[in-house]
Amino acid sequence: MGRIWHRLNLKQKPEYYIEKDSNLKREIRTVDLIGLGIGMVVGTAIFTLPGIVAAKYAGPAVIISFLVGAIGAGLSALAYGEMASVLPFAGSAFSWISILFGEFWGWIVGWSLLAEYFISVAFVASGWSVYMRAFLESLGVKIPKFINGGFNTSSGSVIDIFAVFAILLVAVILSKGVSQASKIENTIVSVKLLVIILFVVIGITEVHVQNYTPFIPLHQAGTSFGGVQGILAGASQIFIAYVGFDAIAANAAETKNPSKAMPIGLLGTLSIGTFLFVVVSLVLVGMFKYTAYTNNAEPASWALRETGHYVAANLLSVIALVGLFSALIAVLLASSRLIYSFGRDQLLPKKLGTINKKHMPNYALWVITTASIILGSILPFDFLSSLVSAGTLIAFIFVSLGIYALRPREGKDLPEAKFKMPLYPVLPACSVLFSLMIFFNLNIDAKILIFIWSLLGVIVYVFYGCKHSNLVEK
Repeated sequence: MGRIWHRLNLKQKPEYYIEKDSNLKREIRTVDLIGLGIGMVVGTAIFTLPGIVAAKYAGPAVIISFLVGAIGAGLSALAYGEMASVLPFAGSAFSWISILFGEFWGWIVGWSLLAEYFISVAFVASGWSVYMRAFLESLGVKIPKFINGGFNTSSGSVIDIFAVFAILLVAVILSKGVSQASKIENTIVSVKLLVIILFVVIGITEVHVQNYTPFIPLHQAGTSFGGVQGILAGASQIFIAYVGFDAIAANAAETKNPSKAMPIGLLGTLSIGTFLFVVVSLVLVGMFKYTAYTNNAEPASWALRETGHYVAANLLSVIALVGLFSALIAVLLASSRLIYSFGRDQLLPKKLGTINKKHMPNYALWVITTASIILGSILPFDFLSSLVSAGTLIAFIFVSLGIYALRPREGKDLPEAKFKMPLYPVLPACSVLFSLMIFFNLNIDAKILIFIWSLLGVIVYVFYGCKHSNLVEK
């Protein structure tokens, strides 16, 4: 039993990652990191989430919900910032925990993140497909049923061809190089920001102050609406919108001056994202009474149309279609680097950790692309969406706990951090508790699915990873 416990806690050496990741080309700048982060965090959710949460949970106090969610995500971002500053390796939390706690624990965290990335690619592609089909149908283009969605015997659909197209297009862009992908990402994000500004400028002229009262509606007994309960319930939903920042850390090995750029990219993403969410929420709940957004899937576009701004509403819908690509670029890039790091450590086939002549882990990229196409274009996966948030929260908990293992080693066998999580040792504990609170508030399906997914990960580790790991060779 002692030997097994020792094997599970066998730690990876940072020198190994330094050697292996040196083959990757460092070409990502700080502005590119923020572009990737904003592309993930400020997706189409900025035009939907404020209205949905206001109607279902918090009323005008949705603004407070966003701030509370930002504080919780910010605590994790601070931990991520220090980790990335000291350990700028591909695979982010997987690599960090492997060094600090042991390979097995790193694998569990990495496997949990894989659920987030893997399913996120499929979901974003599926979401883009829905927008694209609606756009084409509005032009009178009829889409054959068998290519109109995931496999469904009742509707007659077999494959979601638009989801396949979206994933393949982004994979081709990424295979050409991170620098080119970053330029495209930054362009899309810039256009998206301009449309957000346009919405705010137009929407603020339609704000009616009386729509803000009561600012915090009374709590309705037996529900999650109103009062402090409603604000916290809203924050739990909103928190998930912020978690995309962890995709930034996966690219540390390809970032210029990562010890400085990573903390700026992480905290910059969160700060900009929070500001935009709060401003859009403030305008949206001011344009109409929050009850008007009940069961409204596109509250921002609806609000613009209802106030006579049809051109702006249609423009917003088009940008939502284009903007989803920014999230797809960020998440497919992060997932390919995670798969690469699994191969690098030989916990999955060694081939996944290979680098081509352009210093790109394209084998890992095409493996995750193929798997995402199968999931995103063929399988119905609404039920699996819970894995995205549950997997991320597990990573947040481990990374925050990891600060306690990291700090004593800084300046000794690990470099001194150029960015440190403030108020140590209090804030790491607060971060752990906040993530645990959100995790336990997830529905039972999420908890069951992440348990099954983790159990599958343990099986893969025991019967493959543990036997093939590079640590076995030492």
